[in-house]
Amino acid sequence: MRPLERYAVKAGGGENHRFGLFDAVLIKDNHIKAAGSVASAIEAVSKKKRGRVRVEVEVTDLRETREALETRGADIIMLDNMAIAEMKKAVKIIGKRALVEASGNVSLETIGPISKTGVDFISAGSITHSARAVDISMEVVSLCGTKGRKPR
Repeated sequence: MRPLERYAVKAGGGENHRFGLFDAVLIKDNHIKAAGSVASAIEAVSKKKRGRVRVEVEVTDLRETREALETRGADIIMLDNMAIAEMKKAVKIIGKRALVEASGNVSLETIGPISKTGVDFISAGSITHSARAVDISMEVVSLCGTKGRKPR
């Protein structure tokens, strides 16, 4: 379903920033916990990555934001589930030294205020992982026993 979900985002005017694990590295909270810190996770990825693959790191507060910035190796810093005021501070701290993405709790009510924080991107995962399914059915008509009559 992923190709269809990505196509739907594009058709709806959105932009897909990542299609899979092959085109970007996304360091999430569990990776950071396993590595021990934001810096350790970024450093581990930097040693292993090949080519010009973008590295994005998820941060949840201003301390982690500073740590990601100081480590140098993240192309994108994702502000995850931060309050609007905290996002504004994080954007100021980053100061164009990395791209900034806002993620988590993005809705029609919050997207306007988030867009005014200065972030470069806003992720709304709900448009793919929580999209309502369309009820489509197909009726099969039996042609057996019609003896030359055309089906209706």
